[in-house]
Amino acid sequence: MSTCPRNGPNRSERARFSTSCDRCGRLARHLAGVRAEFPAYHARPVAAFGDPRPRLLIVGLAPGMHGANRTGRPFTGDHAGVLLYDTLHRFGFANQPEATDRRDGLRLTGCRVTNAVKCLPPGNKPAPDEVRRCNAYLRDEISMLPHGAVVLALGGIAHHAVLMAQGLSRTAYPFRHGARHTLPGGRTLYDSYHCSRYNTQTRRLTESMFNQVFTDIVQNLSKIRPKPAP
Repeated sequence: MSTCPRNGPNRSERARFSTSCDRCGRLARHLAGVRAEFPAYHARPVAAFGDPRPRLLIVGLAPGMHGANRTGRPFTGDHAGVLLYDTLHRFGFANQPEATDRRDGLRLTGCRVTNAVKCLPPGNKPAPDEVRRCNAYLRDEISMLPHGAVVLALGGIAHHAVLMAQGLSRTAYPFRHGARHTLPGGRTLYDSYHCSRYNTQTRRLTESMFNQVFTDIVQNLSKIRPKPAP
C-alpha cells in the first residue's frame, strides 16, 4: 500500500516517502511503461540525496529520463547534474565534481538535493495537481532545515513549489534569476534558472551566472550563526 500523502499536505503529519508511491495515476502509468522499456532503470520515485541536516537545500523540477530516473539519485547521470555537482564541489559542498551513479562515492556536506516532483513526468512537464500532491514531501524537507538555512530553487516550477510548501503567495515572491526572498523560520529562498542542457547550451544560464548565485548563498550562510539545539 502506498504511504504517499493523500490530496494535499496535512500539516499535522509528516509525509513518508516511498519508492512505491502511485498516487499520481498518470505518472505511475508512465513509469510502468519506462520500466518495461528499460528494465535496468530505477523508474520509480526518487528520494532526496545529501546531508540529512543541511544548511542548503537545492530544489529541482523532477527526475530526468536518463539521469535520476535511471540512477535513482537526483541530478545524477545526465547533463543537468554536470554544472550543479561541479559547482557544489568548487564551493565545498561535494567531495567530487561528478555524479554518474549511486555507487560513485559522491558525498554532500551541508547540502541536500531534491525535486519538486519525485517522479519522471512525460515530456518533463508535471501537471499542477502532481506538483500539489507531491508538495508534502518538500514541505517536510524545508521544515527540517535549521534557522538561517537557504533553499535554492532551480527554475520557476521549483520556486512555486517552495512557495506552496510554505503557504506563500506567488505574486509576493516572483521568480527571477538571482532573486533572494525571505522565508518563514529565518530561512532564505534563492532563485536560479535550471541547469538543464537547454539553458546551458543556449547560454540562458552560464557558469558565471551560476557561480554568482552560489557566491551570494555562501556569503549569506557565513553571516548566519546557527541557533543551538534546544
